[in-house]
Amino acid sequence: MSITELEGQGLERMDEAAIGEFLAAQSIGVLGLPAGEIPYLVPMSYAFDGESVYFTYLLGESSRKRRLSEQTDRAGFLVYAAETAFSWRSVLLGGALSAIPEAEYPDEAVRTAAWRPELFERAAASGEIAVYELAIDDRSGIRHTGLPAGFRDTDG
Repeated sequence: MSITELEGQGLERMDEAAIGEFLAAQSIGVLGLPAGEIPYLVPMSYAFDGESVYFTYLLGESSRKRRLSEQTDRAGFLVYAAETAFSWRSVLLGGALSAIPEAEYPDEAVRTAAWRPELFERAAASGEIAVYELAIDDRSGIRHTGLPAGFRDTDG
C-alpha cells in the first residue's frame, strides 16, 4: 500500500515543524552510504541544529565508514521511534555529506548533544575522530499515533 492509501488508516505525514521537533528529541538513527549494490548502513548517534545533522566518527586504521563517506557527495539518514504498534514515527533525510575541518567544528553545545555509547566515549579519548555534517536538503516524515477505527472504544 502507498502512504496515500495508508493515510485513511491513521497514518499522517509530518510537517516541517513536527520533523524538526522529532529530530531534536531523538539521538540515534541509521546512516546509509552508497556501497555498490547494497548500501552500507550503520547506526549513528547525532546532533541536530535545526538545519544539519552532525556525526562524530570514531575512526580505525581501515574505517569503511570514512572511506565510503569520502567517496560520496550524498547520504541518507533514517531516524525512527516505535513506542507501540499503534504509536510510531519515522523521518528520512537526504543531503550532502562532508567532513568538517577541526577548526570549523560546530559549537560545543551541538557536538555534545549527541548521545554515544560509553564504550565509544572511552575510545574517542584515545582514538582519531572526525566530524561530518549532513546538510539536509530532502526530508520526509510519517507517523501513526492512535488506534485504528476497529480498535477504538465506541461505548463512549
